[in-house]
Amino acid sequence: MRPTVPLIRRLDADDLAEAYELSRLAFGSAPSTAPPSRDPRPGVTGYGAFDPDGRLVGKAIDLHHEQWWTGRRVAAADVAGVAVLPEARGRGVALALLRELLAGARERGAAISALYPTVTGPYRRAGWEVAGALRAVDLPTVSLPRHRPAPGLTVRPGGPADLDATADLYQRLARHRRGLLTRRGGVFDWHRPPTALPDGVDGLSLVERDGRLVGYASWQRGRGYDQHAVLTVRDVLAETAEAARELVGVLASWQSVTPTIRLWPLAHDAVAAQLPLEQARQHEERLWMHRPVDVVRAISDRGWPGYVRGRVDFALADELAPWNSGTWRLEVDGGAAELHRLPDDAPAPKLSVRGFALLYSGAADGAAVAEAGLLHCPAGTDPIGLDLLAAGPRADLLDYF
Repeated sequence: MRPTVPLIRRLDADDLAEAYELSRLAFGSAPSTAPPSRDPRPGVTGYGAFDPDGRLVGKAIDLHHEQWWTGRRVAAADVAGVAVLPEARGRGVALALLRELLAGARERGAAISALYPTVTGPYRRAGWEVAGALRAVDLPTVSLPRHRPAPGLTVRPGGPADLDATADLYQRLARHRRGLLTRRGGVFDWHRPPTALPDGVDGLSLVERDGRLVGYASWQRGRGYDQHAVLTVRDVLAETAEAARELVGVLASWQSVTPTIRLWPLAHDAVAAQLPLEQARQHEERLWMHRPVDVVRAISDRGWPGYVRGRVDFALADELAPWNSGTWRLEVDGGAAELHRLPDDAPAPKLSVRGFALLYSGAADGAAVAEAGLLHCPAGTDPIGLDLLAAGPRADLLDYF
């Protein structure tokens, strides 16, 4: 293959078979006998890198997600399916793809981006930084507590007709947090049969009060009933401690046939507060990374803690998304914030885009970002001022993509 700068363009229907094969090779998927669908998927933009012979040598996917950030929906360009042919690796193909993806995402209005890396180094060079982890844990079913039923609560099995109610409950719980997907629009609405549970879900367990859903668990039964059997709980969410105790009790009732419960706990929520997490064994951990797509939108579009008020200046360097580079003033007041551009020679701490990602997501404070070499303050300047950018709880993700 001749070393040259690849042509980067959006994938179209004629590219899908080649893109599927590239993904299959990169991620070790089994061959499929069915041809890839040529129907465009809503909420998905694919980018391809092509060599001079027109061969696809790399690809990346922009998922048009929304994330909740303190009561506001923020448009995201969540990245998936980044793959490069082995013969083209080490030639800047992935970096060129990500540069084009960020420019296209900004054009369509995205503010932020998240991804799950197979390796962190290339994404750090592109401005993403590790901000958290999606963890699955295994709990001995026998260890789950069981309580007397709470008065006024009804527990029942659910079905497809209850999916809208579970989606509404998820929204009520997710909207005040930071980073959780809204699970609406685009890929989440694509071809979902109205009379079936989602793929990978065998059942729903519902908790209601006066006909209103206050908690639910969605689960997959798995195989067998011996010591290796596992009940995989995709979601287990409740908006009251009483509802959480009922759900944990339902899961505990599986102990005779599934000795292990596998779930993805949401930090510090009503259900996690009922679980014997000291007995949890980690099943898997998937790091996730964050970066801004457009810093002005990232600041203005999200919600901020209403009790926070302040102002701080910083200079930002972003090689892959140069529209983010410059000297900025952040002003936060009354649950909202704005970013104003200052003259480039204005004195300010110098923040890398990776440092911005850590602060914005609440993964680190100014002192820690400075210690990591991602923030450089003028002599006599305290990095604590950049804690304003980190105001609020740490961001979470609960969905893998």
